[in-house]
Amino acid sequence: MISKPGRGAPGRARFSLTAMADAPKSLTFRALQLANEQRTLYGLRYNDYERYRKHCANRTHRLRSTLKATHGKGREFKKSPVVPQDKIQDGHLQLVLFEAERAWSYSQELLALAADPANSSKASALRHNATGRFRRAVHWATQLLSQCQALHDAGRLGAAGLLEATVYTLVLNGRFLRYREELDDALVQLAVARAILDTLADRAATSRDQALATYFADEVGPEIRYCAHELGHAKAYDVDGIVRERAAQHRAQLVDGYDDLVAALKGEAEAGAQGGARTLRPLVWEGEPVPVRNPELVDVLVKVQEGEVKLREESVEVAKPQKTEQDKKRRKPTKGSKSKRGVAAYDNILLALSDAEDVARRLAEAQNASGSSSGLSAPGVRDIHFIHVFIVYHLLARRIQRDMLLISTLLAQSAQASRKPTAGKPGSSKGQKEAVDTRLYPAVVKLFDTILQSLTQMRALPIVDESPDLAAAVDVRISYTNARRCRYLALTYIPVKRYGEALTLLQRGTIHLREARTALSTTAEADPIASGDPAFYPLAPGALEQLDAELAADAAQHKADWFTHNGGAIGADNRTYKKPLFFDVALNYVQLDMDRLQARAGKKPAPAAVVAPAPVRAEPAVDKRPVAKAKVEEVLRPATPEPSAHAKGGLSSLLGGWWGRQ
Repeated sequence: MISKPGRGAPGRARFSLTAMADAPKSLTFRALQLANEQRTLYGLRYNDYERYRKHCANRTHRLRSTLKATHGKGREFKKSPVVPQDKIQDGHLQLVLFEAERAWSYSQELLALAADPANSSKASALRHNATGRFRRAVHWATQLLSQCQALHDAGRLGAAGLLEATVYTLVLNGRFLRYREELDDALVQLAVARAILDTLADRAATSRDQALATYFADEVGPEIRYCAHELGHAKAYDVDGIVRERAAQHRAQLVDGYDDLVAALKGEAEAGAQGGARTLRPLVWEGEPVPVRNPELVDVLVKVQEGEVKLREESVEVAKPQKTEQDKKRRKPTKGSKSKRGVAAYDNILLALSDAEDVARRLAEAQNASGSSSGLSAPGVRDIHFIHVFIVYHLLARRIQRDMLLISTLLAQSAQASRKPTAGKPGSSKGQKEAVDTRLYPAVVKLFDTILQSLTQMRALPIVDESPDLAAAVDVRISYTNARRCRYLALTYIPVKRYGEALTLLQRGTIHLREARTALSTTAEADPIASGDPAFYPLAPGALEQLDAELAADAAQHKADWFTHNGGAIGADNRTYKKPLFFDVALNYVQLDMDRLQARAGKKPAPAAVVAPAPVRAEPAVDKRPVAKAKVEEVLRPATPEPSAHAKGGLSSLLGGWWGRQ
């Protein structure tokens, strides 16, 4: 009997797949990241411990139902079975973490109730219950740490996950010891936790992990300072020095294999950097770094920087000339395609900046509402309020850039359309004037209004007000933009022959230009706006002189056009008056007395002398046609007499209108 080849191959394949499925899977549990996300989303941003406790209770119930680790049904309590180590999943670790968070939030809620003067009669019982809940939270955190340690020894959990679980346990235990006035032991626990957080921040693979470690380190810093002050340290303000001193002494006792964990963490960070993780480039303001100490801000700021890269690439692509005819044929840009791509790039970055501003504003409002300080250990470090203003500045700068691009695009398209010869008279200047769309200048004025609004908001920002050079540069832009707005607003009056208003606006534009020169004389040689990041609204060296020449040329042209129109007269004659379109619509059936309106306005013209013709005596014509009989009777019929008024008064005259007169 001949056996078929490859009969045993499928069996071996099934065996290998089964072995791979039964192999324990590595876990990606991050205690600090999960705790920070849940606390931020469910109430702890505003210190609402009751809401967070209810959320943790609901989450633990869902996890127990999913993992089939419930305590039975009804009133009979059944202890959940112990899960083998190779069967532990992320959900089991999350369940223990949420149990610890639930007990801790309940203890904080009870402590807040005990501090309320309305509950002074039962404050002792509330504090006793809070101590029990706090102790229960430490118990759950210790259980979580033991499970993470076992999983790390089995190779299923990385060094970063174990260190985060260690930090979570140390911080919770240190706060419990501080609550029980055991300040020396609490200082040791918190100092070691702060040292591990500094190590996590230095070895972080992504900017979000670095911000997460920095955020928890900022929370621990004030508690370390408080414990050191209560213990009588001479330099209680030097948190970093206290951490270095205490952590070096007790680090090996509290964390098993600390040096090996730090070495493994470094390897994981290098592997994450090679994997192309999203990192946040340093933010700089006036030569000083702007630290981002909140993980929520990192994600939105990374999107902002990605939008800036796309905008830079789009700007380079638009400015790149087409060298060969083949490139021109291969890529035929449609009308306004470059400007549309540029505006779309600005819209993307403005959307990202709006999201970042919303996140920063909510964080600043939460900090003000909670009444807590920034928690920064180093003095002079910029807080969340500064970052919010910094983001608003960038948002306004990009908005101004977008509006300037729209203005240049509109004017360029109008100039290109006006250069095209009109049908019939290709070289006439009158045809070129008529080629300008009447909607162009109002649209440009509206964009200038938006730019002025952005510049005014930028001028009111604290970071701009604190910098004299930057404030003067913004003032120059405001005056220059006002002058340009007056010029284009004057052009909107020319099609309706309102030359007086146009010349008044040009004079006001000259005044704004004089203000811009005065503000420019007080600025430094280096323009902080043109040389900053982002560089927006550049002013050429001769921009003010060029605008002054344009205003003077427009004024001379408008005066000449006005003289050509009606000799420079301010008011029009009544005989040449034309009703506006509004009166044609609103008073279609009403005769408009323009003479009376002009007289009331004080502009009544002198009446023209009219020569009356000589009277001519004419004989009346006699009509000899017979008159009809009915018409004669109608003419000869006497008039109906009017009813005489009753002389009597009183009640009869008062009630006569009701029942009739007799």
